[in-house]
Amino acid sequence: MTGRVQDKIALVTGGASGIGRAIVQALVDEGARVLIADINADAGQALADELNEERGDAASFIRHDASSEAGWDAVAACVRERYGRLDVLVNNAGILLKGSIEESSLADWHKLLRVNSDSAFLGCRMGVALMKESGGGSIINVSSIAALAGRDDYAAYGASKGAVAALNRAVAAHCRRQRYRIRCNSLHPDGVLTPMTVASYPPGIDPAQFTIDSDPMNRMCLPEDVASAALYLASDESRAINGMELRIDSGQFVMSI
Repeated sequence: MTGRVQDKIALVTGGASGIGRAIVQALVDEGARVLIADINADAGQALADELNEERGDAASFIRHDASSEAGWDAVAACVRERYGRLDVLVNNAGILLKGSIEESSLADWHKLLRVNSDSAFLGCRMGVALMKESGGGSIINVSSIAALAGRDDYAAYGASKGAVAALNRAVAAHCRRQRYRIRCNSLHPDGVLTPMTVASYPPGIDPAQFTIDSDPMNRMCLPEDVASAALYLASDESRAINGMELRIDSGQFVMSI
């Protein structure tokens, strides 16, 4: 621990598992106090308890539906009451549904937009409101490589994450123009080895085959890879970085061009 985000107040949505959990751990390890927001109350509270046993008053938990406007109002009230300010917001909550344009239903489309896109919009809006009150901060939106590259088997998912990327640029530009000292950047991972990703595999696929380290550029990314990037964007090391789309994909995007 070197204190890269020492005493910063961070909120991580979808923080109870997968990428979100790894981001929470990385932030706590480097000195932040983290509010974990997740719809899974059991997992979220268990993580907060575990971190507090290790680090003292390092984490707290709030049950949160990231697609609910009322839910975000409750989170904002919790942040103000418990911490008094917000320095870092990680909009990580999301879902993954596979399907080409011929396979996807309108219900799939609406569900993905609600959970992936609406949550980022509501989060950014709240983040800007809180951060401008206390002199600035860092908003980190977890998008996907599918937002940048055409993935025929993830049509609706890619569109929902593309909306996040477009929103990210708009928020970064707005905060810069308004001189809010709020940075807004997006992360674009590809194929991260999480339970949600594994659940999308066809039967019989062994995830272990994608984690072989003999060729690091040919293995799946791990949640910790994304967490390292999020930690950098949360820290003052990235103070000049704003509106960036950071790919975490071992070069898959450039190979697809």
